[in-house]
Amino acid sequence: MFGTWWKLGVDATMLALESQQVIGMRLMMLSAGGTAAQAEAHRMVSEKITAAGEAALLVASGGSTARVVAGYRRKVRANARRLSKV
Repeated sequence: MFGTWWKLGVDATMLALESQQVIGMRLMMLSAGGTAAQAEAHRMVSEKITAAGEAALLVASGGSTARVVAGYRRKVRANARRLSKV
């Protein structure tokens, strides 16, 4: 019974930690300025709009909170991988 809640709590905590990592890398890139920073800023805003729409659709179609968190974690980890290569 508590296993599902425990996993959701761990996943939400990991999402918060991974998000902080991505925020830090993005801030370093944005502070450097230039065309790469501008492209990252545009990408960041469009990703957030798309992710919010996907989450809303998932919830509206009966998706669980765990699936929403898992979707956000997948996107955040992809950003962390991409930004760590720059």
